[in-house]
Amino acid sequence: MASAHVRARAGAVVAGVGARSGASADEVLALLEQVLREAGLTAADVAALATLDARAGEPGVAGAAERWGLPVRAFGSEVLASVPVPHPSSAAEAATGTASVAEAAALAGAAELSGAGADAATAAPGGAGAELLVPKRKSRGVTCALARSLPFVANEESTGARLLSRGHGYTGGKAAFDPVPELRTPPTHHPTAAMYTHTHSDAHDLRHHGDAEVRDEKLIDLAVNVRTHTPPEWLRERIAASLAGLAAYPDGRAARAAVAERHDLPTRRVLLTSGAAEAFVLLARALPVRRPVVVHPQFTEPEAALRDAGHEVGRVLLREKDGFRLDPAAVPEDADLVVIGNPTNPTSVLHPAETIASLARPGRTLVVDEAFMDAVPGEREALAGRTDVPGLVVLRSLTKTWGLAGLRVGYVLAEPETVDALERAQPLWPVSTPALVAAEACMSRLALAEAEHAAHRIGVERAHLLAGLAEFDEVRAVAAAEGPFVLLRIERADAVRERLRALGFAVRRGDTFPGLDRNWLRLAVRDRTTTNRFLQALDQALLAAG
Repeated sequence: MASAHVRARAGAVVAGVGARSGASADEVLALLEQVLREAGLTAADVAALATLDARAGEPGVAGAAERWGLPVRAFGSEVLASVPVPHPSSAAEAATGTASVAEAAALAGAAELSGAGADAATAAPGGAGAELLVPKRKSRGVTCALARSLPFVANEESTGARLLSRGHGYTGGKAAFDPVPELRTPPTHHPTAAMYTHTHSDAHDLRHHGDAEVRDEKLIDLAVNVRTHTPPEWLRERIAASLAGLAAYPDGRAARAAVAERHDLPTRRVLLTSGAAEAFVLLARALPVRRPVVVHPQFTEPEAALRDAGHEVGRVLLREKDGFRLDPAAVPEDADLVVIGNPTNPTSVLHPAETIASLARPGRTLVVDEAFMDAVPGEREALAGRTDVPGLVVLRSLTKTWGLAGLRVGYVLAEPETVDALERAQPLWPVSTPALVAAEACMSRLALAEAEHAAHRIGVERAHLLAGLAEFDEVRAVAAAEGPFVLLRIERADAVRERLRALGFAVRRGDTFPGLDRNWLRLAVRDRTTTNRFLQALDQALLAAG
């Protein structure tokens, strides 16, 4: 480490800086000033800048330090890589060897100034460390974070990493984050901004779906939310074996019984359908609906089916500033059919089961699209299998987890009277023999265990994707994502999408979803290698789109 000497003292503020090659001193100082304002500090409060040793000589970092008269504390990548940070980035780690140069350098520099040495920020064996006053903030070419040194007391028992009472602080300590309960900041309640509207005409293309993004071109598919490498071999073999029985008419009794057993329901509460899409058509045409309402942004096929059946559809539009979360009070009391997805496509938000159940009313049909629920570990917040919610209709699909989009199979779980009404509207033998065999197979214990494992894997890969996206100042992702996809906002996302196509990646446009516009994109969660390649392409696309 090469740096000017700064006297060790508690409370010293260090600004950690990460800068791309070519970043100017003006850009570094502009972001530093922004971060200091956020902390209620000024340049006079900063004791030093800290960064990766390979970046210490960059004109932007060195020039900023010279203009403010500050020493630069430079750390090797091995030191910074060992510092636990609250906002790690795989892209930064791949490029520099540390998950966040700005946060790690700030913590290491502040810990060193406490008198304990930089290593105190990694394991804090004696309890010394540094608190992160402001986590990583970003501009196009610079990242910056602020940390403050803590008093060093030799052999004091370590409290580990903890959040500070200011709500965004972090104390460098043990590698595992361990928030201290008494210092946690309670979440702030934001009143809903959901808006109810009637629809008469619409500019949204409700019939546009992700598969249109990958037709006729060989692109890496992040547009369609079907799990990759599916169907698995055992399922393909079961489907192939069913072809020997194609001369006979389909018999859905075994598959229906398997679905019923899987959800601990009587068979009279189960209806097999040719995918969830058929179920939406049946609901629109078979039920005596007067005032249907769809909660958006959401899969558009329910509204399209209702319109095709001659219904005027009301919308409840959830807003980004509320995290796209549902407020039951936004749904009109006289709505006799309400449709909502959980987790919702495209926002990936998982609504609490009881919040959705509270929408139930006498005389109302409550339709919950749970097509992606099996991608949520433990299927928490699922309503499938519930019989205590009046008017509840749950839709499930085998398309996403099992890769059966071309086979068309799904099912409805509802009260027997509703199932009877929908079944009367179906044609004879609506589900093919291979699809019935697949449905039965996917209800087995081994299949459910495989789906659960896949759901956990998706969660890991989604976290990796979100961490990478957080590195881009131009990108704002819906952080509460719980499904196998992520929704993000980028200015001029339509231009970025076209540039990504030129770079070999297909992503789902967001402007066809009511409540969203051309500045939104949806990304399917993929494996780490694909995600890393995509993040590199996104960096290029953002630069090209300006």
